[in-house]
Formats: sequence, structure tokens, C-alpha cells
Amino acid sequence: MAQSLSKLYVHLIFHVRYPDCTIRPSHTDRLYAYIGAVIKNNDCIPIRIGGMPDHIHVLCVLSKNLSVVKLVEEIKRNSSRWIKQIDSRYSGFAWQGGYGVFSVSPSVCNKTVAYIRNQATYHQKSSFREEYLLFLQEYGITYDENYLWREERKK
Repeated sequence: MAQSLSKLYVHLIFHVRYPDCTIRPSHTDRLYAYIGAVIKNNDCIPIRIGGMPDHIHVLCVLSKNLSVVKLVEEIKRNSSRWIKQIDSRYSGFAWQGGYGVFSVSPSVCNKTVAYIRNQATYHQKSSFREEYLLFLQEYGITYDENYLWREERKK
């Protein structure tokens, strides 16, 4: 083939590192817009960004020229730096080191958008932990629960 083409929908999920430094609702729209700009700057296409004070969901089309790990690194590094500048409350803000990434079929893209949009409703019945474990189970991902949740605060 003379041309390389792709259209890979990915659903990224990652959590704040420290439970005492979550995202204030008054800052979410600006944070999501900033993350959308980071995604665009990396030649990817943001579709929907949303979440809760303690975690975030990103649905985007991944560039054929970028690995998932590089995109996540760019989103986390840039958004952490940015959020620390908007309010002193975020001086210790960080994202957890890990993340989940899940492929999304074009046939369920709209369902995924609705799911991300309705996080507040979803989390009235289910915790982040339950939500994330369900994703891992649905995708058949093997994991060690000892390493899923905890990261110690640096002293």
C-alpha cells in the first residue's frame, strides 16, 4: 500500500494520585478543554472528555503516528503542570502512574460518549474501584490488585 491509514478509538481512564487532591467541579470544564488541546496537539482527535473529581475518562481517535503510552504521558504531564498553575490548592496534584486503555468499536462509540457524559449518574450507584474492575473484567485483562490502587505520597 502506498498510504498508511488508521482509525483507532481508545477509551483512557486514569485516577488522581492522592485522594486529598481531587479536581474541583469549578475547574473541570477548563481542565477537559486543556486536555482536548493536548490531544489535538498530538495529532489525535478528542471525542469526549469527562469524569469525576478523582478520575478522568478520555475517548479519542489515536493518531497512527503515536503510541498510547506517549499520548497518556503527554496528557498527564501537561495537565498536571497546567492545573498546578490555576490554583494553589493543586500544588501537590498528580495523576497516578498507571492507566487503563480500552479499544472502542465504532459501533459503540456513541454509547461510550453517553457513558462518559453521565459519569455523575453512574457513580451514584458505583464507585470508581467497581467501575474500573468491571472494565478490566469485561476486557479480560489480567491484573494484580496489589498494584491497582495505592501509591504512596513522596516525603
